[in-house]
Amino acid sequence: MLHSRSRLAAIALAVASVLVTALGSSFAGQARASTTQIAILQDDPPLLSDPVGTLARMRKLGVGTVRVLVRWQNVARAASSYRRPRNFDATNPAAYPAGSWAPYDNLLANAQQDGIAVDFDLAGGAPLWATGPGAPRGQQHFNWEPSPREYGSFVRAAGKRYSGSYTPPGASAPLPRVHFWSIWNEPDYGPSLAPQGVPGNLRVERSPSMYRQLVDAAWSSLAATGHGHDKILIGEIAPRGVPQWGVFSGMKPLIFVRALYCVDGSYRALRGRTAKLRGCPTTTAGVRSFPARNPGLFHASGFSDHPYMRWYTPNREAQPDPDYTSLGLIGQLVRALDRAQRVYGSDPRFPIYSTEFGYLTDPPKHSTASAPEVSPTAAGYYLNWAEYLSWRNPRIASYAQYLLQDALPALRSNQYGGFASGLVAFNGKNKADYYAYRVPIYLPVTTVRRPHTLEVWGCARPAPFASLDNGGAAQSVVIEFEPSSGGGFQRRATVPISSSSCYFDTRVAFPSSGTVRLAWAPNPTGSTLYSRTVQVTVR
Repeated sequence: MLHSRSRLAAIALAVASVLVTALGSSFAGQARASTTQIAILQDDPPLLSDPVGTLARMRKLGVGTVRVLVRWQNVARAASSYRRPRNFDATNPAAYPAGSWAPYDNLLANAQQDGIAVDFDLAGGAPLWATGPGAPRGQQHFNWEPSPREYGSFVRAAGKRYSGSYTPPGASAPLPRVHFWSIWNEPDYGPSLAPQGVPGNLRVERSPSMYRQLVDAAWSSLAATGHGHDKILIGEIAPRGVPQWGVFSGMKPLIFVRALYCVDGSYRALRGRTAKLRGCPTTTAGVRSFPARNPGLFHASGFSDHPYMRWYTPNREAQPDPDYTSLGLIGQLVRALDRAQRVYGSDPRFPIYSTEFGYLTDPPKHSTASAPEVSPTAAGYYLNWAEYLSWRNPRIASYAQYLLQDALPALRSNQYGGFASGLVAFNGKNKADYYAYRVPIYLPVTTVRRPHTLEVWGCARPAPFASLDNGGAAQSVVIEFEPSSGGGFQRRATVPISSSSCYFDTRVAFPSSGTVRLAWAPNPTGSTLYSRTVQVTVR
């Protein structure tokens, strides 16, 4: 369902204070630096093929930002040819094939009407004519040594098209402006950027140097097209890798980060031949000029990570490694970035954006001893836990869910559903974690002695949209409690929700052991939506 711009403007005007009223409870609000945390959801195929229907489904979930990969090879002319098209001005959005931009144009128009922000990740692969020499024979490698110059031209075309002032040929009005960008996707992973190591000396990192050049090119192009003050993320790294990354495997992310910033394992600037092999400055003067020559590495809006936890609980990496960046080890990424910046006298303290996250579920997956996937119910618990951990960390700026719906049926040929991290099953039925995502709840501690209180954290994700759609009407969440002895759920506390954020954090005293849940309705006559339930013990 589309909404007028005048109604969207109400979002900025209808700001409410977060207050708490209680029935027999005591409260202490807990302010956190990440109360501005945004929630991001990504599911490219349905967003691009059916933006109206998919955005409507996401809006019902309360999704405020969607991330979409704008794949260079899908937009470029003659992407499967090694010969560059003649007279092709790759900086001109009108020079690209008619219709290649259309899915992104349609998505943006509908997202703007729905009040949903869009993060365009300007990703590979590259058209083959923009790839480098030396790729292994036998198949096409669209991510092999992409040309920074040609990538910069593509980014310039995208920046012009989505500047807010570009009217496509035959159109009567400018396209919406994009304010949120990411540069490439998982550059520490061979299928996304290759080779990971230097051919002939695969123990030397190659992908960080290539990515540094891609960032430089994209940064310059976005600035040149009026996007210099937009939100621009770098990184988009995968959270794990292997010690010997070879050509197409994955490099451990903090090895990648150190080489990206041209520092060694002790966070000292690389020098001499070691630096030269990695495309880094070899002299003291070169080190001093490194920030000015690579402004995107120092002035980006944030650094993005895909902190998947596999099937582990979100607070603990079961196979820890000093160079991993999963959610359970996210502090390692924060410290690595801060240390790398300080080598050059810089201290931006990058916000960390989680832009891909989720749990594969069984069903549809078939768990094995080596991959014991979690049930949808457990996934709901883990997702709420992970979002709470992200929210309370002042350096984490976003929480992400990768996939709205599972894309494949559960067949042995696709390993029972492929990457089945969707909130909705392939058959269209909502999983248990769908409801947990819509109205999250998390209690860090669930056992207490009388008369002490328990922290209750949660979110009514659709509440800001409900406020907008109901003329700025105030929104609130009810904390309900049912004693272990039964008797049904009763209101224990009412927590008003800000019109700009779904989150709340408070403390509640419970009279006995029992079950806690959240209840939220968009308006007095609307259906009530519930969170998952949490058992509490009062001694």
